[in-house]
Amino acid sequence: MTVTDSNQGGMLRDAQRLIKSGDFQAAKSVLSEALLSDPDNQDALYFHAVSARYLGETETALRSLRSLIAIAPDYGRAYQEEGHTYTKAGNRARALLSYQRACQCNPALAASWRRQYQIYTATGEPVKASKALAQADWITSLPRDVVAAMNHLYEGRLFKAEQIARAFLQNHPKNVEGMRALAEVASRFSVLDEAEFLLESARSFAPDNLAINLDYVRILRKRQKHSIALGVAEELSRQNPEDPVFLSQLAIDSMHNNQFDRAFELFDRVLTKIPDDPATLVSRGHALKTFGRHGDAVDAYQRAVEVAPDHGEGWFGLANLKTYRFTDQEIDKMRTQEKSDRLTYQSRIQICFSLGKALEDFAQFEEAFDYYARGNEMKRAQSRYDAADMSAELSLQKEICTAELFESRAGGGCDLPDPIFIVGLPRAGSTLLEQILASHSQVDGTQELPNILALAHRLRGRRNRTERSAYPAVLQELNDDDFRTMGLSYIEDTRMHRGAGAYFIDKMPNNFRHIGLIHLILPNAKIIDARREPMACCFSGFKQLFAEGQEFTYGLREIGQYYRDYVNLMHHWGEVLPGKVLRVQHEEVLDDLEGQVRRMLSFCDLPFERQCLDFHKTERTVKTASSEQVRKPINKAGVDQWRPFNSYLDPLRDALGPALTEYKV
Repeated sequence: MTVTDSNQGGMLRDAQRLIKSGDFQAAKSVLSEALLSDPDNQDALYFHAVSARYLGETETALRSLRSLIAIAPDYGRAYQEEGHTYTKAGNRARALLSYQRACQCNPALAASWRRQYQIYTATGEPVKASKALAQADWITSLPRDVVAAMNHLYEGRLFKAEQIARAFLQNHPKNVEGMRALAEVASRFSVLDEAEFLLESARSFAPDNLAINLDYVRILRKRQKHSIALGVAEELSRQNPEDPVFLSQLAIDSMHNNQFDRAFELFDRVLTKIPDDPATLVSRGHALKTFGRHGDAVDAYQRAVEVAPDHGEGWFGLANLKTYRFTDQEIDKMRTQEKSDRLTYQSRIQICFSLGKALEDFAQFEEAFDYYARGNEMKRAQSRYDAADMSAELSLQKEICTAELFESRAGGGCDLPDPIFIVGLPRAGSTLLEQILASHSQVDGTQELPNILALAHRLRGRRNRTERSAYPAVLQELNDDDFRTMGLSYIEDTRMHRGAGAYFIDKMPNNFRHIGLIHLILPNAKIIDARREPMACCFSGFKQLFAEGQEFTYGLREIGQYYRDYVNLMHHWGEVLPGKVLRVQHEEVLDDLEGQVRRMLSFCDLPFERQCLDFHKTERTVKTASSEQVRKPINKAGVDQWRPFNSYLDPLRDALGPALTEYKV
């Protein structure tokens, strides 16, 4: 028997009522029926597991929970219910692991913290027990609306979390935990200036609240206000001079401010206090990689996985060097870990991508692809990305940003020529172009600056999923002064990243979506489109596990559609803004480096300088996945890396459609 969508909700309500009344068998029957027509219904799976647990059907409960976690890997209540199930089955060690994972996904689950306290007390670990109890008591002490907002936040219901938090703060405007919750919502919506404002306000009410200060430092990093973040981190470390948490934060912020010697010294101090801490070893490895100390970075990552073979970030640190080749023994260790049910979800993703890279190096392409596909599938399950929504968003740019709009706004904006934007897709060669241009005496290389994306988010306005965004339609309503103000603000806000050069590079790839906005606020800025052959570009993106964002890469169809939409939108920009964007084809750079360098410099009104050809000798920090490659002379090693996987890439080819051959048109 199956059910229709119209009565699915009624069956779930009936099941919850039956559970509350203690009739678990009847509830389980109703839920089993509901799952026949909708096997991926998260609520039905959750309550089915609850019913089975109360009936003592451990394996049935765990099967439902495994299905639920596969669909919603960050759903903390699923892990909490798993902990309850293992507790009832008498498996205390496995229950503890489940409760720990529950709190990693959702720190507002007081029951999971309290169960950890009980287990640590029973196993004679009083320090851990005390910390868990303190966390449980703290959550219990919070206003119910704040806890509700936190639960919605951590369970991915951002609009609901925002609604509750805003309503609460209207009546309790100085509640710092409400501010923290709303700031996290804003951060997840990428409205970083609002998050920063909320946390600054919270700090003014509770200046000694360590959690608020740590949140504030993290937001400052996201906004790339690294010097301010460093100042806050230094103050926190002075207040807590022996605490490894704050020493580690200070080390990270020192690294972001290019104070690498200080960062290494601080990481070493942390490792003195917590010998062989894998997270610190990995952070130190990242710093060494960014600074160009490849061998030392390898040593740090290897030590991390030696002491903690289940630490996925250590394995991925090695893989993400791109030039590291894993040994047979290391591959065997990763295989063992990947099969373990004790591995965290994120570590499993990282190890899958690492195994894909390791096996590709050994020409074991079928198994390598299986691991890449598995890692992408797991990562996609965490994502809210919708390819259709993105296609609609980019089509709207073409609808609004017409030649008539730009003609009507001619003469507006900030006329400074300082920025050089490099746009395109990730893994398309943008880091190489940045390294080339940053080797010029008049050009400062920066990093992937978030300012244009943040401006677009602000222009969108706050909205529900069902409401149409105010952006880009709002561009038709703004006047010349508005655009000039936004352009000047961009110049001022990015000044912290610049050196003495007359020009600077902003290489955020996703800025291609906002070329109309860029032109309106900075009409004299230069824009370079870093383009790469679609199969090579898309498959390289599919193989890459990004630190954050770029959610369109975690599926062959998704990345193929995104590339197709990108080509279509860039064609539109070429029609309505002729001459505004210089397309640089990656393969042509590899074939004729000097010719393409001269072409780019001419476009940027810069004289030719030979050091641009020796870009690999330029000493600067590089924070992208291509950091190792751009420190070597030009080569064609990556051009055809997709071809051994050709037989697996039909979904990508289908999604690319005409872009497969028309990407150069």
